[in-house]
Parts: sequence; C-alpha cells; structure tokens
Amino acid sequence: MRDEDLTRLLTLAAEDVRPSHPAAAGWERARRVRRARRVAGAAATAVVLLTGGAVLALRPADPPAPTTAATATATTTAMPVPNAPVQQPPEQLTYPASPLNRLGDPVTASLSSRPVRQALALYQPVDPETGTEGRIRVLGDDGLVRELDVVTPARTRDASGNEAFALKSGSLSADGRLAAFAQTDEVIVVDLTTAQVRRYPLNGYLEHVLWAGDRLFVGDDDTTYELDRRTGASRTMPLSPWEMVVPDPAGRTDSLLALGGLRDGLTLSRWTRSADRTDRGSRPLDFRALPTGDRVNEFYGRGWQRGDQIAQAGWISTGGMDGLEGVAVVDATTGVVTRLLDLGRDRSKGCCGVLGWDGDAVLLRHDPGGLLRWRPATGEVTGVARDLKGEISLAAG
Repeated sequence: MRDEDLTRLLTLAAEDVRPSHPAAAGWERARRVRRARRVAGAAATAVVLLTGGAVLALRPADPPAPTTAATATATTTAMPVPNAPVQQPPEQLTYPASPLNRLGDPVTASLSSRPVRQALALYQPVDPETGTEGRIRVLGDDGLVRELDVVTPARTRDASGNEAFALKSGSLSADGRLAAFAQTDEVIVVDLTTAQVRRYPLNGYLEHVLWAGDRLFVGDDDTTYELDRRTGASRTMPLSPWEMVVPDPAGRTDSLLALGGLRDGLTLSRWTRSADRTDRGSRPLDFRALPTGDRVNEFYGRGWQRGDQIAQAGWISTGGMDGLEGVAVVDATTGVVTRLLDLGRDRSKGCCGVLGWDGDAVLLRHDPGGLLRWRPATGEVTGVARDLKGEISLAAG
C-alpha cells in the first residue's frame, strides 16, 4: 500500500470518530501532521486499521494530556490546623501510649497494703444500666490499680435530697498525694502515700472539693469553706464552688478565678486575698478572636488553669449551629476566648467535662466513657482511654 493510499484511508476513518471534547480534537489534528511525516511503521498501522483497530490507532501515541476542567472526587482526611480558633476531633481517634491508658485495668492491690508514691488518677466505676457505683480505685505512678479500701465515702446530697457520686473531678490533689471527698457536715481527706484518713467537721450539705496548691476548698450551694488541714480551722469565702477554677499549681496562691453566667452575661471573675479581706473584680468574656457568631452560651463542670489559659467545658455555638457540646480556652488575664473545640450534638448532657491539663494539652471526658487529650495550639485530638463508665479525677492541675 502506498503512502498516499494510507493517508487517505486514515482521513476517512477519522471523519467518523467525533471528538469527545474540543481539546482532544486539537491534539488529534496535531497528531495527524506528525503522523504524515512518519513513513516507518506505516504498513503496520494500516494492518491494524484494516482489522478493526482504526479507532484505537487514531489515539495519540505520546502527546501530553489536554488541559480540561475537572472536579476532584477523592476525599481527604482533615488535618489539624495550628492556631485555628475553632477545632474538631477527627472521626477516628488514635490512642498513643500513655500511663493513663491503664486507668481501666483491673484492681491488683489495696491501698492499705500498697500505698502509692503518687497517684495519677482516681476512678469510680458506675454501672450504666443500674447507676450503681463501685469502690473508688487509685492508679499509681507504678501502673498498678489499687482499691481505696480505707474509707467508703457516701454519695453527696443537697438539701432537697438530690444525690451525686462521692468522687468529683477536683478530688485528687495536683501532686497526686491527697484525695478529698465532700460529705454532709464533713470532708474526708485521705493521704494516699500512707493510707491514713482524716475527717474534718464542717456544716452543710457539702458537695464540692477543690485543691489550690495546699489549700482545700469545700462547698455547697450556700457556703464555701477554706480548710487549714494542719489545724482543722476553716473560714468561709465569698466564692461559688460551682464556678471556681482550679488554679495552676505553679501559679499564684493569693488569687482565684471563676467562669460563670449565661450567654451575653458570661464573665471572668477574680478574687484577690489580702490580709483582712477578699476583693472581687469581674469582666465580660470577649469572643472577638472567634469567627462571627461563634461563642460559649453556658459553662459547666470545673474550669482548670494552666499558665494564662483556662479550659472549661460548655454549650457552644459554631457555624450558625446552637446547642453544641464543646470546650473553650479563655485567656485568664483578658477574658478573651481564644479557642473552641466543637464536639457536636447528640451527646449526653454535660458529656465532656474538663479534667485538667497535661503539659500543653487539655484532658477531657468524651461521651460515652472515653477520655481525650486536646492540644489547642495545634488542633490535635487523640484518645487516652476507652469505656470508663463512671467518675474520674486526675492529678492534672
């Protein structure tokens, strides 16, 4: 077959093949010019065409891909965005190694037989079906889980008879050596390094305990006491035990903070103690560091301070959605809300209380029964422990 015949045959075949898009047609025209100059291999190409491969032979052998508009269909995993004001946990959590991973391990000893050098956490299991609580457990820095057998604190209750579990998030001191349990008309303090128990009489339906360094605060709806554990003496303080923030163990001891209020009335309050009085000053929270409309509507649980930051759980609004569970980070000096962790809806009420700090990370509950670590500076959220149905207190002030 002559070159002229081959060229004519190729032209006729191409006229019946409509280009799928203009860019491909342009590449086809350029290909024809180049191919007309190729003499070598023409006979082989003709054989392919004559046996039914004409359309395939017409495809360019080596042109670059045409530039066309395309819509990406692949999905990617969202990565943490450092300094993002509003953050979310990933759909699938990872669980890096941590001493707290053993919080749910079985009991292997009693506190009376093996006191701890330092406790990392207290845990009181609760049966989710019956609501019945078990004995309080102590996780030591040696990794062993002990039973708190030297005392059995009763449930706390208020004047109306409403009951709550004895273990509170503020029960364990920041150094992991002492545990405190509010009781009606008294507070119980256990030295976990010696397994010794001491009871201090105080009036009232006491429900809350909070450590501020060596200072112990115990309170109910009406009264908050500051207890001197060495002498047993106490004095009342003009503070709300519901709103008090656990201070940084390395920070000032003459100043206490509180976060409280509702929606537009949310405030950061500071109590400063002098020799003869306690002064209080308050300032409204500032949400200007967040996207427009994103905010905290109400705080719950205990707030925890580390350096100039306070972390506390609450009900939040983000992206035009209200009624979300979340955690806020607040500047302890200015009252500016700098970060929100959006944990979404469809969780049990008050699911996600903050339990303290671990370095630059916030430790918090994650319904149902989980424990999370959140680093606000990087947006990283990882798991710590699973299936911890019950109450937890960490040495993580």
